[in-house]
Amino acid sequence: MRSFPLTDEKDLLLRLQKGDQYAFEQLYRMYSKRIFINTVKLVKDEDEAQEILQDVFIRIWNKRENIDTEKPFSSYLFSIAQNLIRDFFRKAALDRKMQAAVIAQSTELYEHIESSIYFKESSALLQNAIDALPLQRKKIYTLCKVEGKSYKEVAEILGISASTVDNQLVKATQSVRSYFHASKTYIALLTILMTATI
Repeated sequence: MRSFPLTDEKDLLLRLQKGDQYAFEQLYRMYSKRIFINTVKLVKDEDEAQEILQDVFIRIWNKRENIDTEKPFSSYLFSIAQNLIRDFFRKAALDRKMQAAVIAQSTELYEHIESSIYFKESSALLQNAIDALPLQRKKIYTLCKVEGKSYKEVAEILGISASTVDNQLVKATQSVRSYFHASKTYIALLTILMTATI
């Protein structure tokens, strides 16, 4: 797939925000093939992949005024595709046999993703998990787990007891683990979607 200069893409996005259909079509041509081919690899059904692809760009058009032109457009596409593929596999998982096949498939794909990509996406997933915590637990988790401070140091910084730090850290850690557990079936699938080379 031919790469496009960032300035050209930003211009297209600015025009898209104003309802320029030509700009929309150009962006579709730039990204649709990549999304479709990799979605087919994941869902194993061209009709489903085509439907997901169309839904991605329908949402792009409907939310065009909210697009942040200062951020990578591919990341925005990724987040939309992520939700749609997650919905697809959630529905498929209602059938236990299909659920087992999905888990096996995601595990196989996971093993073939380059480690640098995996770590990048895992870091983003961890940050999302931390951001989802209540404010105090987020502060405690960040100070203890990310910055490596002791319970005593954290207690002094936040003006709370060390036992409160301990209690809140346990709950925060459980929440982060639950977040990862809920996402583990999809992380390999979603990572490869926007990074695979055509």
